[in-house]
Amino acid sequence: MLLLEGSIEKRGSPAVGLGRLTDEVFEAVIFDMDGTLIDSTPAVIRAWTTWASEFGFAVTDLPRDHGTPSASVVRAVMPEDLHGLGMRRITELELTDLHDIVVLPGAVEALASLADAKNAIATSCTVPLAEARMGAAQLVPPSVLVTADDVVHGKPHPEPFLLAAQRLGVDPRRCLVVEDAPKGLEAAQAAGCFTLAVVTTTPREALDADAIVGDLSEVRFEANQKGIRVKLVDELAGALRQAQGTGSSSSKDA
Repeated sequence: MLLLEGSIEKRGSPAVGLGRLTDEVFEAVIFDMDGTLIDSTPAVIRAWTTWASEFGFAVTDLPRDHGTPSASVVRAVMPEDLHGLGMRRITELELTDLHDIVVLPGAVEALASLADAKNAIATSCTVPLAEARMGAAQLVPPSVLVTADDVVHGKPHPEPFLLAAQRLGVDPRRCLVVEDAPKGLEAAQAAGCFTLAVVTTTPREALDADAIVGDLSEVRFEANQKGIRVKLVDELAGALRQAQGTGSSSSKDA
């Protein structure tokens, strides 16, 4: 995963609706990891800045797309005979820089609400790096984890999400993917999934998804025997206030 400018922040205006997601019932939810569930941006920037300096590149020489697998970055800038060396070094740098990785707002609650439902993580990280970052953030992952080690083609290819759906035993067309990166959203759409984007690493205007929210704290997942629905927190609060108001009025009438 590569991101070489800025830090995670909430950009844009609050969500105004969930569009076509509002009435959908999903069989599973598949989350991206970096930028969706956890904030690893400062660590990523430090690692790739050091890597670029050691191998004689300027940071601006590296692909700047968030969500790009590390192997793709290395292949893009290094000769084939040095790919192994380049990958070993960036892996070492990323695995040893974990101290300020934190959970993003709403991530813990989202995973907890889906504890008894089908959900997964599909990340561009390798298994060791994914486990290290989730451990540093103290995030308990779902049982299904798809990493760069599991696929031949990383995002924006649909393989990570197709594999996650396969492991969950569901049709990818009945899955909701939560992503922060354009390449991840492109992969999810190519897999036939519904998409929910969070505005944490990419400006809202650069995100193409069925619905866009600031982060996971703006939505709630409701899971039951029929499936999974996603709701805006503001809508749930409004419905609760309306119900309380109705109850209050009925009490007064009585």
